[in-house]
Amino acid sequence: MRGRGNARSSLVQAVSLRPATWHPCLDMGHLHRPSSRTSHRNLPHVFLLFLFVGPFNCLASYSRATELLYSLNEGLPAGVLIGSLAEDLRLLPRASGRQNQQLLHPERTASEGNPPLSFSLASGGLSGQYVTLNNRSGELHTSAQEIDREALCLDGGGGAAWAGSTSIASSPSSDSCLLLLDVLVLPQEYFRFVKVKIAIRDINDNAPQFPISEISVWVPENSPVNTRLAIEHPAVDPDVGINGVQTYRLLDYHGMFTLDVEENENGERTPYLIVMGALDRETQDQYVSIIIAEDGGSPPLLGSATLTIGISDINDNCPLFIDSQINVTVYGNATVGTPVATVQAVDRDLGTNAQITYSYSQKVPQETKDLFHLDEVTGVIKLSSKIGGSVLQTHKLTILANGPGCIPAVITALVSIIKVVFRPPEIVPRYIANEVDGVVYLKELEPVNTPIAFFTIRDPEGKYKINCFLDGEGPFRLAPYKPYNNEYLLETTKPMDYEVQSFYEIAVVAWNSEGFHVKRIIKVQLLDDNDNAPVFLQPLIELTIEENNAPNAFLTKLYATDADSGEMGRVSYFLGPDAPSYFSLDSVTGILTVSTQLDREEKEKYRYTVRAVDCGTPPRESVATVALTVLDKNDNSPRFINKDFSFFVPENFPGYGEIGVISVTDADAGRNGWVALSVMNQSDIFVIDTGKGMLRAKVSLDREQQSSYTLWVEAVDGGEPALSSTTKITILLLDINDNPPLVLFPQSNMSYLLVLPSTLPGSPVTEVYAVDKDTGMNAVIAYSIIGRRGPRPESFRIDPKTGNITLEEALLQTDYGLHRLLVKVSDHGYPEPLHSTVMVNLFVNDTVSNESYIESLLRKEPEINIEEKEPQISIEPTHRKVESMSCMPTLVALSVISLGSITLVTGMGIYICLRKGKKHHREDDNLEVQIPLKGKIDFCMRERKPVDISNI
Repeated sequence: MRGRGNARSSLVQAVSLRPATWHPCLDMGHLHRPSSRTSHRNLPHVFLLFLFVGPFNCLASYSRATELLYSLNEGLPAGVLIGSLAEDLRLLPRASGRQNQQLLHPERTASEGNPPLSFSLASGGLSGQYVTLNNRSGELHTSAQEIDREALCLDGGGGAAWAGSTSIASSPSSDSCLLLLDVLVLPQEYFRFVKVKIAIRDINDNAPQFPISEISVWVPENSPVNTRLAIEHPAVDPDVGINGVQTYRLLDYHGMFTLDVEENENGERTPYLIVMGALDRETQDQYVSIIIAEDGGSPPLLGSATLTIGISDINDNCPLFIDSQINVTVYGNATVGTPVATVQAVDRDLGTNAQITYSYSQKVPQETKDLFHLDEVTGVIKLSSKIGGSVLQTHKLTILANGPGCIPAVITALVSIIKVVFRPPEIVPRYIANEVDGVVYLKELEPVNTPIAFFTIRDPEGKYKINCFLDGEGPFRLAPYKPYNNEYLLETTKPMDYEVQSFYEIAVVAWNSEGFHVKRIIKVQLLDDNDNAPVFLQPLIELTIEENNAPNAFLTKLYATDADSGEMGRVSYFLGPDAPSYFSLDSVTGILTVSTQLDREEKEKYRYTVRAVDCGTPPRESVATVALTVLDKNDNSPRFINKDFSFFVPENFPGYGEIGVISVTDADAGRNGWVALSVMNQSDIFVIDTGKGMLRAKVSLDREQQSSYTLWVEAVDGGEPALSSTTKITILLLDINDNPPLVLFPQSNMSYLLVLPSTLPGSPVTEVYAVDKDTGMNAVIAYSIIGRRGPRPESFRIDPKTGNITLEEALLQTDYGLHRLLVKVSDHGYPEPLHSTVMVNLFVNDTVSNESYIESLLRKEPEINIEEKEPQISIEPTHRKVESMSCMPTLVALSVISLGSITLVTGMGIYICLRKGKKHHREDDNLEVQIPLKGKIDFCMRERKPVDISNI
């Protein structure tokens, strides 16, 4: 494929399948016109050509479809050239003239009017992950997504199929994995529809791996040489072909095994274990080695697992006796059940193959079988009957050891009976304690050294020395009773406890100097006494129950144990004297109940005693304490300490200041008693601290805007479901003197009034009208003239209560001109009265002939002496009440009642004045002045806030 094809020959190979316009059945020579060397190099390509497209292209005489086949190794990095569609489609050699120039220089031909060739995938798909296509040159490269053949072709079989623009498929050969793409070549005059197949070649990038780490194989020990056993769980290698698993071997063959590998029709290789030597489980029952799987890559990769070869047992061993004969002697006075001998055979096999049973041979006489009993499992021979005088002195016992499928092993036991010609010692008991049918009865509370019986030891022969001792365990002692010979006393040595051990079996043994002995069995039965009190499992019984329980509710079942037996161990239960009457305890079953409904808020804990009494004489008892805790249920709603709350708060109260505490309680406990308070209405103004119950106002409150607030506060507890309650809270705002009088008339210091000289003394001339937003004494207004200027300004006086200005004296010719009166409007607030000032201008003349002259006089700053005299008005009743503070509630009530009307009148007056003020302000804006006074009083300020005064 030109220079580029040679550069990628080792990793990427391409076979160009000619376009359908070229008939492969008619132009075979044209494909191989290069040199013979090139032809030989393209022979595999020609084979693939006929393999994939030959049968199809030979059937079509003309088509615009073309197929290309490329191959590359998996795991290549990004940017590796797969192939150039333009070259491999032979567009460049077959293009002539302008077409050839277009392919070589697409940008130049595009500028000349011929559109360049473009290559594109028919639609999106997996190609974007594994390959990239240059739309201009038609070159295919590997993308950043590394191609993993094992991940792409998991099924490893099936034919390639076109699905959309790209797909992943396996060829009919299990070694082939194809990436399929559909490519469009444009523009229309060069249109090609190209199917590109990219074969992904496998590399040895996976090592063989066994599915399990430990493999077990069982081989019978009698397996002949060359026995073949398939090893399950063979190794798996995702790689294919020569890179897959090729061979297996063992790390240690132990000189007994070898491995062989068989390949089936599907190419799967299975390892077989071959036995190479004789096996014997009794010599070695297990072989452990490492099985190694190796692939055919270069270098090869290995995988390993532990192979355990177990040798299974077969019945290839029979029972064997170590000796063929044993000799045994038995005394003629031996008791029945005396062991005579034990025979034992050995079988080296395992399990059922090694089971041995013992039996007498048929040669043994029946009389001998009746005298000696043979245990068929243990091989123990015992004396089964008393030896009589007529019994043979020697017995031959032929015993067989039988195994499954085996010839019995044989052993002979020769039993010789030694005849006894003397009489054994005699033991004569004389019981002191109560004895019935050979059983001695003792009380468990008997003291130490309590005598039980006397024993006299006799020798019938009268010639042997006899010794005596006590055989067995227990608190007993057998001692010679002096001064008598052969007299022995049996007595207790320790206190006995029926509950520890109630029965003893001991034996008095006497033997003579010849070694012959006799034994007398003594059985001791203790009688129980009421020496144990009942015992509760726990001295403190802690119980819980939820309140509001149902009547006769079950609390617990008491259980006490008494180690005594019989009636002395039977326990009854009783309540202690401190138990409340509504608790019940069943004396037989110990079931504790409560008959009434418990209320935790009434009583939370109960503590009383219960008794467990046995039926002994005298009875014994024990006491336990019952501690009952009543658990809380959310059965109580939060309760406010008052039905309603009222708070008096001075206005202008600071934001988040403490108004008052809303106290609420909940009789429940824990979460059920947690209470959260919240404001249901007015929550934008008021808030409550849930922890302290403190009511606060978020903003400063102004009585003049609203004189009272009514809140509803909800208290919700933390129970499930939650309970709640509400309360009403009334907040009354107390007035403070925070508003100075507001002068409504005159509306401006620059306004004036014409006073005729003919005005009679005592006639009202004008008035000063002011209002105060406060209430009570804070709203009582007094008027006074504190400054005068003019020809004779003292001719005018002002009423301190009404603000009416009247003429005091008749006006003279000299009184013509502008009279200016500085009026102080003051309230009677506490602790400090507030005031406002206004300039009243009176122009004494017959007519107003020159307004500009009057306006010029008004603009001049007047020099007015301030009179410090306060206005005197009659407010005696109210003043005395304020001073005494005895009628403060009445004053507050009157303030609240009159608040609405005052606010309405004041608001309407202000609104009217402001409307007029805006109109005249536009006309007489140049007449606005400030009049400084010698007394340093700012007539346009109240508490450092400007007072808006408009022109009339």
